[in-house]
Formats: sequence, C-alpha cells, structure tokens
Amino acid sequence: MLRISNMTLRRGAKVLLERTSMNVHPGQRVGLVGPNGAGKSSVFALVRNELHADEGEVSVPPKWVLSHVAQETPAIERAAIEFVMDGDGELREVEAAIAQAEASHEEGEKVALLHSRYEEIGGYQARSRAQAMLGGLGFTMDAQARHVASFSGGWRMRLNLARALMCRADLLLLDEPTNHLDLDAVMWLEDWLKAFPGAVLLITHDREFLDACAQSIVHIENQKLNSYTGNYSAFEAQRAARLALQQSAFEKQQKAIAHLEAFIKRFKAKATKAAQAQSRVKALEKLERIAAAHVDTPFSFTFRMPAEKPKQLFRIEDAAIGYGDKTVLRDVEWSVLWGDAIGLLGPNGAGKSTLLKALVGNLELQSGEMHRAQGLRIGYFAQHQVDQLRLEEHSLWHMGRIAPGVREQELRDFLGGFDFRGDQVTQPVASFSGGEKARLALALIVWQRPNLLLLDEPTNHLDIEMRESLAQALTDFEGALIVVAHDRHLLEAATDQWLLVADGRVAPFDGDLDAYKEWSREYHSRGTQRVDAAGTPDRKAQRRSEAEARQRIAEVKKPFEKKLRAIEKELESLQAEGAEADAWLASEQAYEEGNRERLKGLTQRRGEVAARIAQLEEDWLWAQANMETEVNRVRE
Repeated sequence: MLRISNMTLRRGAKVLLERTSMNVHPGQRVGLVGPNGAGKSSVFALVRNELHADEGEVSVPPKWVLSHVAQETPAIERAAIEFVMDGDGELREVEAAIAQAEASHEEGEKVALLHSRYEEIGGYQARSRAQAMLGGLGFTMDAQARHVASFSGGWRMRLNLARALMCRADLLLLDEPTNHLDLDAVMWLEDWLKAFPGAVLLITHDREFLDACAQSIVHIENQKLNSYTGNYSAFEAQRAARLALQQSAFEKQQKAIAHLEAFIKRFKAKATKAAQAQSRVKALEKLERIAAAHVDTPFSFTFRMPAEKPKQLFRIEDAAIGYGDKTVLRDVEWSVLWGDAIGLLGPNGAGKSTLLKALVGNLELQSGEMHRAQGLRIGYFAQHQVDQLRLEEHSLWHMGRIAPGVREQELRDFLGGFDFRGDQVTQPVASFSGGEKARLALALIVWQRPNLLLLDEPTNHLDIEMRESLAQALTDFEGALIVVAHDRHLLEAATDQWLLVADGRVAPFDGDLDAYKEWSREYHSRGTQRVDAAGTPDRKAQRRSEAEARQRIAEVKKPFEKKLRAIEKELESLQAEGAEADAWLASEQAYEEGNRERLKGLTQRRGEVAARIAQLEEDWLWAQANMETEVNRVRE
C-alpha cells in the first residue's frame, strides 16, 4: 500500500502538514479534500517524489506503477491516438522489442515470448481501448487522427488525461480531472474510474463526482490528514458529528482552563497555596488544547434584486444559429420567462455555448428573429470573461470601473463576500489563482444586478465551498437563469427544468440527470441516428425507444437502489456512532478511574461497529457491481 507515516511538510515558513499519516490500499479510491492552499497538490508531489518531507516517511511499493496527468502537452506532430497509446510505457517497449527482433531475424522463441507478453498486457486490444477512452472524452474518430499540435489547450488537457488513463497503473493520481470536461465526459470518466482495478488518489471540487467515485475521504484540516470512511456525503455527515462533539469538548475545556488560570492568578503569591498553584501551572502546560470547531464558509454573497422585472425576457422564433455558412442549430423556438431556471444539456460541440452567445448578442442569427424585453440586463459568465480581466489592475479597480462614485468601503465589503479581503483587494490580478480570477469575474456580474444570468461552466477552478455558495445564491436569484455546467450538484440545486441541445435542435428534456446519463450513453454508443424514408431523423420513434430503454433500466435498478439506500442509511448511523465513540476515547475523561467499565464496554462496541461498517461497505460494493452488471445486460 501507499503509506504516509508521521509526516511533516513545510513550504518556507509555513507548515502545511505536521506529524500526520494516511494509507491508500490496493484498489482503493480516495478523495483528497481541503481548502485551497492546504497542501493537497503537495501530497501528490510527495507521492511522486518531487517533494521530500521534512520529517516522516512516504513509501510506495517498489513494483507499483504510478500514473498522473501532465500539466503541459508538447505541440507535436503526432496523431492524438498514438500520443494517448504512448501512455502505456510497457506496451510501447514490447512493440519496439518485437519490431527489432523480427527485423533482426532473431530466434523464434524470443519473438514468441515477446508476442506472449504483448497478449498478456492487452496489446491487441490497446488501440480499441484508446479509441474508447478518446471517444468517452469527446474526441470523434476524425479528431483522434489529428495531430496533437492542432488542438486547443483544453483539448490537450483531455489528451493528457486519456494518456494517464491508458497507463495500466497500480496508483492513479488525478488532480482536478473534470476541470476541462463537459458533463458527458465527466459522467464517462466517473464510470471508468468505478471500473478501474487500481488505486486512485483524487483531488476534485466536484462533490457529485466524489460521491460517485470515492470510497473514502482524506480531509486536510489543521495540518492533519483526517481519514473518513465512505464518499463525500458520508464525510460531511461524519465531520459534522465530530465537529459538534469537538465544539462541546472545546467549550468544556475552556471552562476548565479559565478555572485553573483563575486559581493560579489568585493564589500564586500566597505561601500556603503556592505549591497547589504551581501544580496547576504544570497541569495547564501539559493540557493538550482542543481547537474550536470552525465550519464557516468564507463566502457570503447574494444576487441583488434586478432593477427591471420583464415578464418575458426574450423570445426566439424559427431561428438558425451558426458560424458563417455552417448552421449549428436550426428551427429554434424558445422563450424564457421571469423566474425560469434552465439547465442546458447535450453532448460536447452540440451548440450549448453557441446558443448562449446568440442570446447575449455576440453571434448574429443566420435566420429567424430574436425579441428581447425592454430593460433586459444580461449577466454573462464564460471562460473568456476571466481572460478579459486587466491583469495589471486589482479587484478594487475593476469594481470602481463598473461602480463609479460608490464609496471604497462599500466595494471592499462587497468583495469580502467573495473572500477578497484586506490588502488582497489592491493586489494585481496577475497574482491571482484561476479560482480567484473566476470569483472576481462572478463578483463583477453580481454587482450589475442582471435579470437574466447566462452561465457557461462557471465552476471551473472554484473550490467546493465557493461552489456551494454559488449554488445557494443562484437558488435565491429572482431573475431567469440559463446554465451550462459539468457540476451536477450546481445544476440540480439551481435549475428546475432542462433543455436538450443535440443533433442541431433545442428541445425540452423530460427526466433528471440520471435519465440524461442513460440518454448520453445511448447517444454515444449509437453513433448514428435512425432516419426515416426521407432521410431525416425519426425523432418520434427515437424518443419512444429512448423512453422505453430508460424505463427498463429504471425497473432493473429499483431493487438494487432500495438495498443500497438501506445500507447507506445504516452506514451513516454507524459512522456517526463511531465518530462519537472515537471522540470520547480520545478524551482524558475516558481514562479516569470512574469510567473503567464504560471504557471497556465502549472499546468492545467500537470494534463491533468497525466490523459492521466493513461488512456493509463490502455489501454496498457487491450490490453496486451487480446493479451495473444487470443494467449493462439490459442496455445491450
């Protein structure tokens, strides 16, 4: 297993981690979470031997193969699929050895052994495996043949991800793998990771992704690596229980400290009480201080009430939308009313961002009409919004440009809601991280009181706390909202209706995100659509077929989901009980003479709880695997 033992790590004067430990077992999928700057990426660097601990040890089994996603992609004239297949180093080595042996006419036994090894490592299926990976990440067959140098930065990151997945690794390190993906690709990666036999150490701010993939969570807090059993939702429940107990213990200890300090202050100078006072000083020095529990988010913002409230914000009639002579969307009929909250679904490249650009006015309609309400004020967030920030200027300057005449303190207070505080508001934007730039771009939109919000992947680079705050603010937003996002938690929290953008059309989608996941699987596996005699898509039959397939799958999943929910409910209760027991066993009170019987009983019960949790986790994995097997059988 990967073992981090009693480790301390400093970066300059700052202590990131202090005397802390964690393990990752073979086949275990671990989510590594914590605030930005806590040391998550440093843990990855330690595992990859790029950093060295100041104290303690990081040990990786010598035979383990590690894989990670490179941050840079060389602009090379090499086909994307070949670049991805290069990720399997042994595959390429064996291929080269076979080619050399056959060219040199070496003895047949050596060539046969090489071919045998090639078969063992899946060499004959490697190309189809790479094609499936690239397809899942949004690359068409034509794109897979293109040179790496021809792709943009975001698509090159997808190639780096595919290359890392191609490696037959024992430990896969993934740092924000969903940042450059769309929803379809995120769902594909989720399924791929659940089937991956090796261990995974995962950093992501996508809570739904963590819920689906992680079997345990390691939370970096107070310079410690704190391990929790279960996915992200289970971690939140366990941590909340632990913090409640910690806060209670903290308050109790503070009272005891105050009592000791009062005694010392009162009697230290008295000869008759000096010895007792000195003993209390020693007791105070030895006392291991309990930290106060903190769960407050650094973000506190809301969308201000729009100045204008049109009943209908816009209406599109019989429109064609595209670029030059290329039509991306046709026959678009769509109107949005005050209070609508709409999530746009659809495969990558289907036209979701194109539709938003037409709404905001950055793209003229090829045909048809667009009617915008008088007083319409659009707040538009896309990735280029971040690029338009003036890097040499600071946050306060950006705010002052859109809010002339507003007092500086009011602007500082507003920026504080986005966690820009103190001197940071006068630091150049060039020094900001990607997440800080995205927060500033959102702050500028929020200030302008839009009545129609168009958000295109707003959560890229935002941490979990900021995503949660954004979801809450959007839920309370009183205008209309249209959002494209790969963050399902945000989509489900902030929207209440779906539009499907696919095959050149925009149409309502009946169903939830689970239904869309099934639709996406079928869409990508189908490749080509059914067509009627006139050569146009037979949409009625297609929708009926898709609905029937979803119904069959839902029926198959129902008994498994019932069992999974029952297991999860019992797990949640046991994990809370275990956390409560651990907190008491860690306290000094547990080892007082009068608590001997309770200590004995609770220790025994804690063992029983741990054993039951292990059994339930195994039952959950079996139920999940059996459900996926049955669903795949029905789908086939």
